Amino acid sequence: MGGGSGMLLIHNRVCLVAYTLLLVASSSAIACDRCLHQSKVAFFSKAEALLSGACGYGSLAVGFNGGRIAAAGPSIYKDGAACGACFQMRCKNEDICSKEGTTIVVSDRNHDNGTDFVLSSRGFMGMAKKGMGQDILKLGVVDVEYKRIPCDYKDKNLAVGVEESSHNPDYLALQFLYQGGQTEIVAVDVAQVGSSNWKFMSRKYGAVWDTSRVPNGALQLRLVVTSGFDGKWYWAKNVLPADWKNGVIYDSGLQITDIAQQGCSPCDNTTWKHHS
Repeated sequence: MGGGSGMLLIHNRVCLVAYTLLLVASSSAIACDRCLHQSKVAFFSKAEALLSGACGYGSLAVGFNGGRIAAAGPSIYKDGAACGACFQMRCKNEDICSKEGTTIVVSDRNHDNGTDFVLSSRGFMGMAKKGMGQDILKLGVVDVEYKRIPCDYKDKNLAVGVEESSHNPDYLALQFLYQGGQTEIVAVDVAQVGSSNWKFMSRKYGAVWDTSRVPNGALQLRLVVTSGFDGKWYWAKNVLPADWKNGVIYDSGLQITDIAQQGCSPCDNTTWKHHS
């Protein structure tokens, strides 16, 4: 596929994202980037349950956010678009739960419709007041309120991991790690560095995108992410060397900082803090 037709494909995908978001914004709900939700959450008694998560992070997941990770229900998981998303969550039992709650990162899909999230035990305990982690675990399931917030990896750029299933030069599968901001990656293109002959990649599952039409040489990437009520381009100009290797994580040289808007009510833009 030539550069022109590739651009048209991506343009159409950006327009679709914008149209969908505008439909939400034009509803009776207000525009918001901190939509407040009510639900119940449970926790995994064994950390191993999250290591084979649907996002494809594998053992890397336990290192995210101090191990405070979660499996999200289908409406949140969105076929993998929410992989790596950050949420602030607090439980409602005033005797046990802290006012500020904790932050969790989505690393898996939850198939149980009874809860919006199933948390790692560390994430579950993170909602408790100091010294009451074991007390909250005894409850098993708790009522919570939560909202999506921007991910902030401070000194880390967006990283690109080459999946073990890749085969240079015939097949390339990439996984995006440490995605900042409050967005979703909705399109990915790859091209040889210096070339405008872009090849689109498809979401294989979770945070993994792939293509069997791998350009030669060193590779650049461009992404479309949700931003405001529209889509925004990010261009990583030199990500993979010509001799890219399976299992290696490469620095994209950039970080995503945008925030996507939603339509909802109620909206909670306050900062949850401990009140003495």
